[in-house]
Order: sequence, then structure tokens, then C-alpha cells
Amino acid sequence: MPRAIISPSVLASDFGQLTAECKRMIKGGAEWLHMDVMDGHFVPNITMGAPILSCVSKGVPGIFMDCHMMVAEPEKWVSDIADAGGALYCFHLEATSDPIALIDTIHGRKMKAGVAISPDTPSTAITDEVADAADMLLVMTVYPGRGGQKFLDRCVPKVAELRARFPDKDIEVDGGVGPKTIDVCAHAGSNVIVAGTAIFNAPDAEQVISLLKSTVDTAQAKLAAQRS
Repeated sequence: MPRAIISPSVLASDFGQLTAECKRMIKGGAEWLHMDVMDGHFVPNITMGAPILSCVSKGVPGIFMDCHMMVAEPEKWVSDIADAGGALYCFHLEATSDPIALIDTIHGRKMKAGVAISPDTPSTAITDEVADAADMLLVMTVYPGRGGQKFLDRCVPKVAELRARFPDKDIEVDGGVGPKTIDVCAHAGSNVIVAGTAIFNAPDAEQVISLLKSTVDTAQAKLAAQRS
């Protein structure tokens, strides 16, 4: 049974206090930190790159950086992100013509490999071969490129489809996820939860992280019971 992992999206944090914000999340129970890397090409926004990740890695020893690469040429940045301390390198399926080779490159640099699909990409675009090679699958529940968007319900069935095909795989959801939308995500089968404003802007971040985690654990136990 895949375990619940909460990955707060630092896009919603105070960038002027980035390492302090990451430490605050870890203290509050977050296991991963979701780092949105945008290049202004694949998405119409620019956020952070390897130099910033490197500073965070030095400032927060042991941090697991879940790097969501919203970039046009994901092959180009694998070594830079690995050198900066990235732990997981998640690229968009829409941005590469050879996902298997890219996954091999990521694994060669001792990082976990994630494969993301945008709202208009069907779950069937992720072949069994790609999913088996990857460590994590990411279903975007908003259009990639900026934070604070409204959750797209129509993306939830893709999570359920992928969970049915890959019962033991880490499946992440990202976009508009918070206490109001966690139930549908968790019950569809996602176990890795990215939430930005819902955690960083909450009066009690620890409480929100705990709620997200317990909802996923309950849903995963239910799914496991159904399968047995």
C-alpha cells in the first residue's frame, strides 16, 4: 500500500525566507518539498532553477526536493538539478520524445524519476513501459505554470485509472489541492499530495499537513481492502 507523502509547493512560500519556509514545513510534518522549476518556454512563467535549489539544499540539510520540471527540454537540466541536490526529477511527458531514455538518465544521476501529465493529456499516454520505469506519476489538476488556480475535477478520473493500472506506484496530484479537495484526490488513489497556498497560508500548517496525510492513509487502506 503506497504511503501518504505530503509535498508542500514552495511556489506559495515567501521566497525571501525560502530556507526558513522549507524548515517550517518539515517541522510541520512534510516529508518532501515540491520545487516548481519553470523556464518561460514550456510554461509562460519563470520561477527558480538549479542555483536556488542548491542554496536550499545547503541551508536545509537532508531535504527531499521533489523537483517538478516545467521545462521545454527536460533532458538539458538533469545534471544541474542532481548537482543542486534534487532528489526527484519529474518531467512532463508532453516535453520529451524519449521518456525511457530520460528516466534512465535521471536514474544514472541517482535521482528518482517522475512523469507528469497536464490536464489535456489522457492517462493512457503513460504507457506501461514508462510507468514501470518511473518512480512516480504526477497528474496535474490545474494547468502548469502558476500557483493558486482552481482545482479541475475532470482530471480526477485519470488518477483512478492510473491507480487501477499501477496499485503500488507513487501517484502525485498537483494543483488546487487542499482540505476541500483532498477527499476526491485521496479516494481516486493519489498518495503524494502537493499543496501550496492551502498549507503555506494556513494559520496552522501542521494541522493541514496532518489532515491531508490522514485522509490519504484512510483512503489507501480502503483501496487495499477492496483489492484483497
